[in-house]
Amino acid sequence: MLEQIKKMLEEARIQIAEATTPDALEALRIKYLGRKSDISNILKNLKSAADEERKAVGAAANSLKAEIESLIESQISNLGGPKKHSSSPVDVTLPGFRIQRGRLHPITQTLNEVKEVFKRMGYSIAAGPDVETEYYNFEALNIPADHPARDMWSTLYVEGGLLLRTHTSPVQIRVMEKEKPPVAIIVPGRVYRRDADITHSPVFHQVEGFVVDKGITFGHLKGSLTAFLKQVFGQSRNVRFRPSYFPFTEPSVEVDVECILCNGLGCKVCKGTGWLEILGAGMIDPAVFKFVNYDPEEYTGFAFGVGIERIAMLKYGIDDIRLFYDNDMRFLSQF
Repeated sequence: MLEQIKKMLEEARIQIAEATTPDALEALRIKYLGRKSDISNILKNLKSAADEERKAVGAAANSLKAEIESLIESQISNLGGPKKHSSSPVDVTLPGFRIQRGRLHPITQTLNEVKEVFKRMGYSIAAGPDVETEYYNFEALNIPADHPARDMWSTLYVEGGLLLRTHTSPVQIRVMEKEKPPVAIIVPGRVYRRDADITHSPVFHQVEGFVVDKGITFGHLKGSLTAFLKQVFGQSRNVRFRPSYFPFTEPSVEVDVECILCNGLGCKVCKGTGWLEILGAGMIDPAVFKFVNYDPEEYTGFAFGVGIERIAMLKYGIDDIRLFYDNDMRFLSQF
């Protein structure tokens, strides 16, 4: 091995001295000093050599590496030094770039405000899975497989009989399965439907809320939701309740607020009515209580679902829900 190292050094001296370009020197550096070079192989095989030979060969190989590195550096210097960078030097007198500070998305800001209002009213917060079973999303909410109301939800199905939840109401069932009344819960989260236009998105945010206890009436529902909407939109904003239908509540209502964009005069967002639907609600159907072993003779309750994007559109005067998801910093930086 010592003879091999000596011969290698002599060859390297000749080849390095004859190299006339930086590329040629780089090729020689890889040949003699690279991971697959003869020197590397010699050092890798030292473990199988005798102790005395290992010391001598190791010292010679390391000396060879240092010698070749020195020869290559010297030849680079003879050729005019390393290649200089062609670009202009940095001008430290130029002004710097301002780094934009992150901020909460307007949907997040609105969602946080809604949660704070309900927390002050005594509600707790619960969460559940985005991918649901048909039982929790439909059946336990009094919407069996053959119920025509399933067409209302424009459901997105996935494999294995699962689906992307169309509302956060399934968490209502999950909570009532585990907790006994009294309960007052809100469930914020994403929901998914096959729907897209200036006021609808296939993915949006909803807050489901429900209260169950002895003696809960429609008056409690109306008072709670009116107080909530006036805290969000201002005490002077008009609110109205319209009869409606939901399979899991009876009686059911749609709740509207006066359109902030046109102040009730009519525009494309409110479709000329002066009102914008903000949430659906109703008294929990006794049929739902049977799925969670609540006695409908003893307990009553109300439930509601509110769209966060709708609230944000009204609060900030936005006429197209798609602006929230375009990620245009000119839009988002206003909030």
